[in-house]
Amino acid sequence: MSALGELHSLTKREKGQPKVKVKHRHNKAAYLFLLPWFLGLGIITIGPMISSLILSFTKYNLLQAPKFIGFDNYIRMLSDESLHQSLGVTFLYVFVSVPVQLGMALALALLLDRGVRGLAFYRSVFYLPSLLGSSVAIAVLWKQVFGTEGLVNQFLAMFGIAGQGWISSPQTALGTLIILNVWTFGAPMVIFLAGLRQIPTMYYEAASTDGASKFRQFRTITLPLLTPIIFFNLVLQIIHAFQSFTQAFIVSGGSGGPAESTLFYTLYLYIRGFSNFDMGYASAMAWVLLLIIGAFTAINFWASKHWVFYDD
Repeated sequence: MSALGELHSLTKREKGQPKVKVKHRHNKAAYLFLLPWFLGLGIITIGPMISSLILSFTKYNLLQAPKFIGFDNYIRMLSDESLHQSLGVTFLYVFVSVPVQLGMALALALLLDRGVRGLAFYRSVFYLPSLLGSSVAIAVLWKQVFGTEGLVNQFLAMFGIAGQGWISSPQTALGTLIILNVWTFGAPMVIFLAGLRQIPTMYYEAASTDGASKFRQFRTITLPLLTPIIFFNLVLQIIHAFQSFTQAFIVSGGSGGPAESTLFYTLYLYIRGFSNFDMGYASAMAWVLLLIIGAFTAINFWASKHWVFYDD
């Protein structure tokens, strides 16, 4: 039989046989590579979450076995004055710092988008505070800067202005932490800059031809097309602000002072869990925080259909 005939007969035999499905073998390989991630998800994330949910219905002091008490921890929150204070401080911190931070990030992104020389350098410099802003070192530095003998008061003294202890006054302590959060505008700025680079220049050229001013171009072109990026940054920064802890812990010495003016919700959770050894109550607080963040995220997604414009 010729080589051509052998090839033809082999092809006929292969056509008569069912095709071997190899996709399952590829899936097994994928699952094998994903196994460390699944183990981390179960052991580090899902497992502790389930444990904290169970502990939220118990009285647990870390030294004795948990004792089931039902919804008592959640009921106690209704009359906890310090918890109410921590919620007020946290809401004020979020509602003030996040809009100001995003506004500054957008303004600098617009400035850098105009073709500044050394863009890569400025982008790295502005992004650096986002990497360091939540660190203990920066919080310690911030405490020194706004202290009685800090750089702020030294600068004011140059103009004959008497300074004060900015972090020791209930009226200004939270403001210093808001300034610190605003200072970490680098991450949303880089995202804004990427979004600005995606807007087609033909829109601006057409608007310029029609005589539209720069402000009108910004209001009618830039903002509408940038709303998905604004929405993305808004959701991320709200979640991040609600989880702020290190800055308040270092600046206040772990007490939330002065006069509970820097008592973030996460800081009060830490105090109840690891200072008062009331881990059951702290677990309940953690789940309330999860519900609060989830509620704000859901509201943002619901409201986004009224102001977010997707250029399809």
